[in-house]
Amino acid sequence: MTAEDVKSGKTKAIIAYITVVGAIIAIFMNLETKNPFARFHIRQAFGIFVTFFALTFIVPFFDSWGVSIAFYIFIITLWGYGIANAFQGNIIPIPLLGTYFQKWFTFIE
Repeated sequence: MTAEDVKSGKTKAIIAYITVVGAIIAIFMNLETKNPFARFHIRQAFGIFVTFFALTFIVPFFDSWGVSIAFYIFIITLWGYGIANAFQGNIIPIPLLGTYFQKWFTFIE
């Protein structure tokens, strides 16, 4: 990946981390140019949002403030790590799940 790819895909990558709607908008923005930097971060952001929604169904069964707070800290940490890497132009997967997101969400071009 070249520095030009990073420069041209940075806006799309950052938009992907701004809510689920931002991720969907970034997917459509990346359809015609297919920037690899943007694609990487769109997959990361989409994975964070899917993880958030999946865990949102599981966490209430614990009925504990501690579990709920840990859940939100986990998601916010992943999101912050991802968007910080997008701003800095880095291609580093988010901890624990990032490499899986790249494999699972190959439909995002």
